[in-house]
Amino acid sequence: MALFATLFMHLCDYWFVSVPLLTALGVFAWFMNQEEQGTSSTETAAPADDIQSRILDAKKSASSISRMKETVVFDRDWDANAEDNAHDEDIVPSGIPEDVQHIHFEHKRLTLESMYTRSKEFYELMNNRRSVRFFSKDPVPKEIIQNIVRTAGTAPSGAHTEPWRFIAVKDPEYKKRIRELVEQEEEINYTKRMGVQWTADVKGIGTSYVKEYLTDAPWILLVFKQVYTLLPDGQKRNNYYHEISTAISGGLLIAAIQTAGLVTLTSTPMNCGPALRTMFQRPKHEKLMLLLPVGYPSHDCTVPDFKRKELDEILTMIQ
Repeated sequence: MALFATLFMHLCDYWFVSVPLLTALGVFAWFMNQEEQGTSSTETAAPADDIQSRILDAKKSASSISRMKETVVFDRDWDANAEDNAHDEDIVPSGIPEDVQHIHFEHKRLTLESMYTRSKEFYELMNNRRSVRFFSKDPVPKEIIQNIVRTAGTAPSGAHTEPWRFIAVKDPEYKKRIRELVEQEEEINYTKRMGVQWTADVKGIGTSYVKEYLTDAPWILLVFKQVYTLLPDGQKRNNYYHEISTAISGGLLIAAIQTAGLVTLTSTPMNCGPALRTMFQRPKHEKLMLLLPVGYPSHDCTVPDFKRKELDEILTMIQ
């Protein structure tokens, strides 16, 4: 019975365990329980109605577990911090004082006409955004890159931890090293790791493991998430929701690049994070999330003729 219980708990960790299987296991457990009590099958033969009742109870239990697995979902970021949370003495109490001052929020309310105009203009600007793989080598002043990153730094974050670090690379030698590393890993990705389906899905885009844009674009931005903040005394301050916080920051970064009149490509090179972290001497609690070439499109730049989903395909309004 103990063995069954252990098996049952392990199976429940996988969403694809079906209710019929759980039902069968429930019935099996009932019969095993009868044997453990030293009763024979003939002495404890249950009426058909009783067996049906037990099957129904097993189905209800399986359904409850299924609902629990759907609704009580542990946040991946929280789970990723479990090792840190297990040692409370290594975590400082809070980065926000209890008596932090609250100030009046200044907000200028726009007219409805102005709101509509601005929202439509911003949509049209962002709708022109495309993922670009062909870059001009024309330089971009560092001050523009700095403002773009400042904008990304305005993103909301769990407990105001701001769990991100940006590295802006202009140096040609570093860009060459980045390209060599990425292409080395991407060749393995395309030939071994990605599989037939994945490579078939991106074939029409025209991608390959060759990444000329990493040396052509005047800048490369690397976005790292910080799992925790390492304080000067060696203590760790937990960064809650570091993944989603940094992802939101990345969205603002892309919007700022587009607003500045530049282009980029959202790149997530598989298996390159640790080597790039080492290259730039970043600490182990920083994990690479995004790698973005930034600059102007080349004169002969082309992009796939993609169409975006219509509004009714992405929005449900409850009025």
